[in-house]
Amino acid sequence: MKIQGHAALVTGGGSGLGEATARELARLGAKVAVLDVNMDNAKRVAAEINGMAIQCDVTSPESMQAAIEQAAAAHGTARILMQIAGIGSAKRVVGKDGNAAPLEDFAKVINVNLIGTYNAARLFAAACAKADPMEDGERGAMVFTASVAAFDGQVGQQAYSASKAGVAGMTLPMARDLAQHGIRVCTIAPGLFATPLLRSLPEPIQASLSASIPFPARLGKPSEFAELACHIVSNGHLNGEVIRLDGALRMAPR
Repeated sequence: MKIQGHAALVTGGGSGLGEATARELARLGAKVAVLDVNMDNAKRVAAEINGMAIQCDVTSPESMQAAIEQAAAAHGTARILMQIAGIGSAKRVVGKDGNAAPLEDFAKVINVNLIGTYNAARLFAAACAKADPMEDGERGAMVFTASVAAFDGQVGQQAYSASKAGVAGMTLPMARDLAQHGIRVCTIAPGLFATPLLRSLPEPIQASLSASIPFPARLGKPSEFAELACHIVSNGHLNGEVIRLDGALRMAPR
């Protein structure tokens, strides 16, 4: 599937991996809608890539549907979904005070990272399935974002790891489900990347994290994530796959 000229939705497109992906899609000629809960960030990125900014909460059916319709009115039916919006979490099951972790904290992470991904996917797919087929009968492609924590989560990452493992786990069945509509589904599981969150950590901590990566011994570049995401869209035989992008990193328990 050629990216040039097609409409694309990027959730979480206002910063970090989402911003890099929105920029790479625009560079390749896509018509990009930057979806984010932070409208200021979305507007900043959209203005710089000649795209459009849409405030969107992926956990809300109404918000996601409205964003899809707003983008379609300007760019036509989206053929590409980059589902990158998500949140992090670190909380032990039993805290230092001896109390159990609040259930609502676990539920919030699952709601954003897993249910939000499914919500965006189902609504995108419903619209995309109505579009005319292209070469090889393809109608569109979706790229989800998991994490290496889905496979080797650390202490305190129960909610985050479970949410990302859920995203990885639904990739193949969703690809099989949507095969009849010509919509491909893949997931990237990134390791340690130089996002604004990690870049805000003290330099010694950043250096320690970088040293834990076998090769190259540095944090991943958001542009590297974006390049892989766009390659997945372009490579018509990539489907139902979860791809680790981590420099051969395997996370230690803590």
